[in-house]
Amino acid sequence: MKTVYRTSVLVAAMLLAACQPKPEPQDAQDPASDPTVVQQPAEPTLRGETVKVQVSMPACEGNTCPKFTVERLQSNFPFIDQLLEKEILTQLGQMLDLIDVEAAASTAPTPQLKQNLDSQTQLYANAVVQLDQELKRLSSSHEINLLISPKILQAEGNLATVVLNSSSYLGGAHGSNAQRYYNFDLTRQKQVQLQDLLKPKQKANLEKLAHEAFKTWVVDTKLATDPAQYEQAWPFKMTDNYLLSEQGLILQYAEYEIGPYVVGLPRLVIPFEQLQDILKPEYLPKPKVDATATLAPVANTSA
Repeated sequence: MKTVYRTSVLVAAMLLAACQPKPEPQDAQDPASDPTVVQQPAEPTLRGETVKVQVSMPACEGNTCPKFTVERLQSNFPFIDQLLEKEILTQLGQMLDLIDVEAAASTAPTPQLKQNLDSQTQLYANAVVQLDQELKRLSSSHEINLLISPKILQAEGNLATVVLNSSSYLGGAHGSNAQRYYNFDLTRQKQVQLQDLLKPKQKANLEKLAHEAFKTWVVDTKLATDPAQYEQAWPFKMTDNYLLSEQGLILQYAEYEIGPYVVGLPRLVIPFEQLQDILKPEYLPKPKVDATATLAPVANTSA
């Protein structure tokens, strides 16, 4: 009888244990909710694409039709897009400074039109068409063309960089090209000028380094054996058109700025090694970490 009783108790205990709900498996703790994990803010990145500004050009056939192409940047940073649109209009004005743009318009431009890139660009397109017609009346068979296009070169880091490339041939002996760089602090959402890179009171020292780079460029490109003699015709001048690259600080010049047309778009390169005391630390390359120095020492177990 005792044996039957003990057996009944054991079976009841087993049934009760089987009816208990199983504990839910614990998920690994989400790092985002773990107060001990420090979340690093995401580094802002410039993303965008170039979009052609739509203009109306007259129907034309043959190999001498005028070509007019202007592209804008559409990015995730509107302040950059707006700045570049103003610069595009400035470049159009410089490229077509000998043409009465407003006179080439079919109707007088209103202040509202002048604030719109598309409408303003159409005025310049009309001016190019008018120039093409005048050249053809002079029996010129040249194909005139104009191109302005932005491109993202550096999308993240301390400086995001966009270059505005432009080229044109509007009659004459040869065409023209230009490259203008625009550098931005994405975190502060502001344009960064060359002077913003410098430590206090370092402008003169930077100009000295640039002048030395200019002298080296004159000799290396065989423009002259004596830079002082070359400067009598093409004196050195500082530019604020710059780019930070792996090589160092690049100073970009325009045509005819420090040399004849044959040298194209000259650029001077100042290596970072020469800029350690001139540029602010955040604009200098981070020192490379020696991987061998971080390895833990291994004990010698040999007898």
